[in-house]
Amino acid sequence: MESEMEDLNSKPPEPRPPESAEHDGATAKDDRPLLKPEAVGVSIESLQDMEKKFAAYVRSDVYGPMGCGELPLVEKVLLAVACVTLVPIRVIVGMSLLVFYYFICWICTLFSSPNRDGEQEDYAHMEGWRRAVIVSCGRFLARVLLFVFGFYWIRETYGNPEASQDKPSSPNEEEGKDQSEHPERPGAIVSNHVSYLDILYHLSSSFPSFVAKRSVAKLPLVGLISKCLGCVYVQRESKSSDFKGVAGVVTERIREAHQNGSAPIMMLFPEGTTTNGDYILPFKTGAFLARAPVRPVILRYPYRRFSPAWDSISGPRHVIFLLCQFTNHMEVTWLPVYNPSQQEKDNPKLYADNVRRLMSREGNLIMSDIGLAEKRIYHAALNGLFSQY
Repeated sequence: MESEMEDLNSKPPEPRPPESAEHDGATAKDDRPLLKPEAVGVSIESLQDMEKKFAAYVRSDVYGPMGCGELPLVEKVLLAVACVTLVPIRVIVGMSLLVFYYFICWICTLFSSPNRDGEQEDYAHMEGWRRAVIVSCGRFLARVLLFVFGFYWIRETYGNPEASQDKPSSPNEEEGKDQSEHPERPGAIVSNHVSYLDILYHLSSSFPSFVAKRSVAKLPLVGLISKCLGCVYVQRESKSSDFKGVAGVVTERIREAHQNGSAPIMMLFPEGTTTNGDYILPFKTGAFLARAPVRPVILRYPYRRFSPAWDSISGPRHVIFLLCQFTNHMEVTWLPVYNPSQQEKDNPKLYADNVRRLMSREGNLIMSDIGLAEKRIYHAALNGLFSQY
C-alpha cells in the first residue's frame, strides 16, 4: 500500500530474539513441519542460509514456508471442520458487509462530485452528515469484519509519553521536550506492516486515508470505498516521473491533516511491504517529507497455529487458512505523537530513522536492512522449491 519512495540506508543493530508474544493463551512458537529439501534437490544448509538471509519473511507457524508444510493429523481435521462450517459463514457475512458499506458510500456520494487533483479523485473532503455517516459506518463495519475473521478481542496499549522524545542529543533537544508537553495533531499515522488485516484495524480505529495502487480505484465495490477513504493512488510499475506527483500529494495531505482538524489523517506503512511481524525494515521517507508530527503504531499478531502475517505465502492460500482459524489475536501499541526536532525536519532520513528505532525499541522488533527486492528474491526461491505442491 505504500508508494515507492526513497529507502533509508541505516545500519541495523545486532539482531535480538523477540519476546514471546502471549495474549489470551496465544503464543508464537516455531513448530513448523519438517522440510524435505532432498525431495527437490536442495540441501538443508542452503535452506538454512536462505532463511537467515531473509529472516524477516520466514514463516514460523505449523503450516510451514508458503503454507505448504506437511500438517499433523489434528490440524488437518480442524481445517476440514472449519472449511465446512466457519469458511462459508465468514465469506457470506464478509461479502454482505462489503456490499452493505458500498451502498452506504454510494448513497452518501450520490449527486456529489469528487475532489480531483490530476489523476487523484476522492470524496474524503466531503463535509456534513454524508461524511459523518461514511466515517462512523466505516469504522463500525471494519471492526465487525475483524470480529467475523476471528479477532474477537484486540488488545490495545499506549506507550510511555516520554518515549517519543528519547532522541539522539542535538542542539534542538530541549525544544523537542517542550513540544512534548503540548503535542500537536499528527499529520500521519505510521505503522509497521504485517498483513492486509492492518488496514482493517486502522479503518476501525481512526479511518485514515491510505496510499493504494491506482488499479484499486477501478475495482468493483472497493473502488468507491477507496475514494471515500481519500486514498492516494500510485502506479508502482510505472517508471515515469509520477514519483514527484505522488510524493507531493502525500506531503500536501499530511500537512493539511496536521493543520486542519477536520481533514482526514494519512495512514502510511513506511516499510513498503509486509514482514513476518518480528522485524522492522528500513523506512521510506514519504511520511516524513512534510516535516509534520506523526503517530507511530506497532501491530503484533500472536498465534498458536497459523500466523496472520502475510510474508511468504500466496494471497488465496493465506485467506483460506485465515478463515479456517477459530480464533485470531491482535495486539496494538499506540506510541505518543512524535514531534520532530528542527534537525529531523531538515533531514527526512534522520526523522524516519529515529521513528523506526523508537518503534523497534518499544515494540521489541528486530531491525533488518533488507526490503521489497529481497522479498521478491526469497519468494522466487520458495516458488521454485515448492513448485511441485
